[in-house]
Amino acid sequence: MFRALRILGSTKNIINSSQPACIKVRQMSKVSTESDEEFDARYEAFFNNPSIDGWDVRKAMNDICGMDLVPEPKIVTAALKACRRVNDYALAVRFLEAVKFKCGGKVQEIYPYILHEIKPTLDELGIDTPEKLGYDKPELALSNVFEMH
Repeated sequence: MFRALRILGSTKNIINSSQPACIKVRQMSKVSTESDEEFDARYEAFFNNPSIDGWDVRKAMNDICGMDLVPEPKIVTAALKACRRVNDYALAVRFLEAVKFKCGGKVQEIYPYILHEIKPTLDELGIDTPEKLGYDKPELALSNVFEMH
């Protein structure tokens, strides 16, 4: 690699003999060639794997939450069933909270649709929504001290 050194207005090329003249450049771009249907099928198959354990379920959910997307209802259904298989009710409710959060500014449009689509699964598995459990309101909210009396 060549570097220029500025000394009192003049430029000299300095070559360090201990380093190669050309250094490999790492490209940080990744182009996904996976379609939406293939993505959904991959995660649905992953969650439907009968030998999945709690760590794998959490890892997959964390990967989904790290992406810029709202998971399809069939992925949410498969994830809830995986939570039931590993006997982790809290994880199922937490995932529903994460799905609601991923809806962003369109939460009034997207989240009711997802709840409507996964309602049979929620009833089958006996999982309550975060709203039904009261997790949409602060738990330890104090009343205003000026309005107590």
